[in-house]
Amino acid sequence: MAYQAEYIWIDGTEPTRKLRSKTRIVPDGKKPPVWGFDGSSTNQATGHFSDCVLQPVFSCPDPLRGPNDVLVMCEVLNPDFTPHATNTRAAAVAAAKQYASFEPMFGIEQEYTFFQDGRPYGWPEVGFPAPQGPYYCGVGGTKLPGREIVEAHTLACMRAGLGIEGTNAEVMMGQWEFQIGVLGTVEVGDQLWTARWLLERIAEDFGVDVSFDAKPIKGDWNGAGAHTNFSTKQMRAAGGWDAIIAGCEALGTRVLEHIENYGEGIKDRLTGAHETAPWSEFSYGVSDRGSSVRIPGGVAREKRGYLEDRRPNANVDPYVVARLMVETICGAAASAKPATRRAPAKKAVAKKAPARKAPARR
Repeated sequence: MAYQAEYIWIDGTEPTRKLRSKTRIVPDGKKPPVWGFDGSSTNQATGHFSDCVLQPVFSCPDPLRGPNDVLVMCEVLNPDFTPHATNTRAAAVAAAKQYASFEPMFGIEQEYTFFQDGRPYGWPEVGFPAPQGPYYCGVGGTKLPGREIVEAHTLACMRAGLGIEGTNAEVMMGQWEFQIGVLGTVEVGDQLWTARWLLERIAEDFGVDVSFDAKPIKGDWNGAGAHTNFSTKQMRAAGGWDAIIAGCEALGTRVLEHIENYGEGIKDRLTGAHETAPWSEFSYGVSDRGSSVRIPGGVAREKRGYLEDRRPNANVDPYVVARLMVETICGAAASAKPATRRAPAKKAVAKKAPARKAPARR
């Protein structure tokens, strides 16, 4: 029996790309083939030469349809099968190959905000809800609007076989988070984009929109980020502390390049308030959510593990952030001469422990 394949791709909308998809009926026993679309309707081509190519690169079971149906994440190619100008995955693939020996791994904490009728979901029609405080990881009453959507999305990601690690309510009412990882440079992008599509598609059924804006509500309200946890095999190994510090210092050498590619509206979000560091300054520290890069307390105790770049926005392209972190950190390590690295100002007691993979959750 034929099955449905939902082809998903990233469009050319500026300044923040959006997801598009369409369905193809595929004969039983056949893999989803290369397909195409009208790029003039997605900001990826002009009307007089509008054909763009969809190249399947990742597929998983479709948890919203029948047992044989699939979701298909695609790269966008030009008619000559070269990467389209909007295709950021191709560069991530190249970086992953170049630095494969470092075995880089990622976990991304995807924050987002539900909206309905032009305001955050659950907010009063006039005025504001109670101040921030009870919403983060809260429970009960009317404090947590959207939980039914979150539950449906979590189950869908699990049924699709995606690497979802957890979910939680966030600091602002109507704001939530899910975590994807621990995955490689390209795989984390494939799966995060797919999980984003599932979230938006499920929210449709509830009459709710999903916003990935970095600062959806101006003023004394938290923004939305995509904190990116990163490690190499050197960081995860016994004695990986020096590699972690070296990674932090490497990120400090390319601050503006990262900021400019970490999502639209980053200067509105990274103000130094609401658990952020100012966008124009770079810092790192142990267990410090006011730093650009945080080294978790458990990592400092074990002297191995991972680092968390807290700067990426919720609307960041995961292919871009993964590529940049690999190029910056692994590139610096590949060219560095052996040296003693200095530790951050905050110190922690060393404690030996078995090696672990870096969790994506907070």
